[in-house]
Amino acid sequence: MTLKLLDRGEGLILEYLVNKGTPEDLVLRLFKNDLTLLEATDENDFTEADFTGYAALTLTGANWTVTDGDPAVATYAEQDFTSSANQTQQTIYGYYLTRLTGGEAVWAERLPTSQIIQNNGDRISITPRITAQDTGD
Repeated sequence: MTLKLLDRGEGLILEYLVNKGTPEDLVLRLFKNDLTLLEATDENDFTEADFTGYAALTLTGANWTVTDGDPAVATYAEQDFTSSANQTQQTIYGYYLTRLTGGEAVWAERLPTSQIIQNNGDRISITPRITAQDTGD
């Protein structure tokens, strides 16, 4: 899996750094379209999952763990998306995060292999994580 920081996400990070923008909680979502992630990808490019039992999950800012260093890392506890019924097969290709009220997509990541949701109890687990590493000296 390769995380893709989207163009709008990069801009938001800079806005927060210089105190120009207001941070928001993020919302974790699954996508079901076979999308090639590009930096220019935005929230309109994703087709959000809609299997029975699916609901996007709000990630509260205070619950992130941030570890300084090179690289610095922000992680969130594992989040589960679980089917609550037998249903028509749905293929899940990855996840993306949006701002809670603004709705802009910030980053996205494809799963190493697509996963199928079809049966009651089928589950996809995601541990959100982003790394920031200095590439210069």
